Amino acid sequence: MILEVIATCMDDALRAEENGADRLELITAITEGGLTPGIGMIEQVVRSVKIPVHVMVRPHSRSFVYDKHDLETMTAEIKAITSTGAAGIVVGALTEEGMIDEKALESMLAWAGGLNVTFHRAFDELEDQIAGLRILTRYSQISRVLTSGGLQPAPEAIPTIRRLVEESYGSSLQILAGNGLTPEVIKPFIEQTGVKEVHFGSAVRFGRSGLAPIDPKQLRALADSLY
Repeated sequence: MILEVIATCMDDALRAEENGADRLELITAITEGGLTPGIGMIEQVVRSVKIPVHVMVRPHSRSFVYDKHDLETMTAEIKAITSTGAAGIVVGALTEEGMIDEKALESMLAWAGGLNVTFHRAFDELEDQIAGLRILTRYSQISRVLTSGGLQPAPEAIPTIRRLVEESYGSSLQILAGNGLTPEVIKPFIEQTGVKEVHFGSAVRFGRSGLAPIDPKQLRALADSLY
């Protein structure tokens, strides 16, 4: 089982690694669903931890529909991230019609090089997630999809996530489940969905607040329960 933990600063990154995280998703603006962090923080975190660091590439929180200027910004960010030693990027883009924006995706992947690529929760706004997953399997650079099985919390979408896991068999994609997971529900959730990667943010922080620091005891207990 892979435990990915959101980090928003150096303190998060260090606490997460020390207390059992297998991978970091490095972001800023956690209350907006995550935006691209500054290059200085990316460099500092990558230098300071040994676990993989995946960096959010998202220029604003208005929507997942991006214009030419947004894509130019995202491309510039990806180019910069490739020079930091980060292990991966977290991206996503939709069309005005609510479909995966393959043109935008391809323009970003062209600059991703050997970075590990996660398609983020823009996926959860798709009307037909199975069709969306089949589109993403065409891109060998994409390693996983972060999803809660729709717009609801992941524990409320167990049948959908199970189907996505089954659909991903034999492809290059892993289903990374996130949003609404807690230590209390994680074991039955994993058993019922078959996921091999889980994503935690506020549930491992003091008071379960996205703006609070990571709670080392909570995270360590969660990590120990997964192995």
